[in-house]
Amino acid sequence: MQYPEDVITVSKKGKREVRALIDRGKFVRYEYLDPKTGEKSENKIKIVLLPEKGEQEEYFIIPLRQEGRFLLMRAETKPARKVWDRNLNKAVELFE
Repeated sequence: MQYPEDVITVSKKGKREVRALIDRGKFVRYEYLDPKTGEKSENKIKIVLLPEKGEQEEYFIIPLRQEGRFLLMRAETKPARKVWDRNLNKAVELFE
């Protein structure tokens, strides 16, 4: 198959590769705060992915010691929950 040049990328090793879509959808990112201080309680972020077709997926994004490097760890999918929206100053559903 011949792919258009605008979907071709070159890896760090110099290998040409095609960027191929797996799926698309919505996502939510949230962090964890101390309820007393409002400051970060842990240095991790959770990302919840909701593909247009398929099952919801959840991951923790944990920073590593090396600057700009992160560990992505699959998390157990939890039932519907709310998160605090600082802009609206209220609890909101993950996907509204």
